Amino acid sequence: MQMDREHAHHLLDQLAPAQLAAVVHLMETMVPPEEDCDTLSNAESKAIAEADEWLKHHPPIPHEEILADFGLTRDDWEKMGEEPAPEPLPRRNG
Repeated sequence: MQMDREHAHHLLDQLAPAQLAAVVHLMETMVPPEEDCDTLSNAESKAIAEADEWLKHHPPIPHEEILADFGLTRDDWEKMGEEPAPEPLPRRNG
């Protein structure tokens, strides 16, 4: 593997700037972004902390109970997930 890396570096060093830019773009599509998906923003961390605090004093509400409030069953919910979304209504100006 080290030989492959060295060979790749040797080839990259021989490329013209435009060719190097194209290779970098290709490599960026092949390699996952550097940002770590496990890293949360400050806003996300705050929202999670607030939810955790809320749950200390309030029991979670079962999904079926929420669906029942809307007159739906779990089967209804699953069926809705399989259907395409309805077309949005046209907007009126003003």
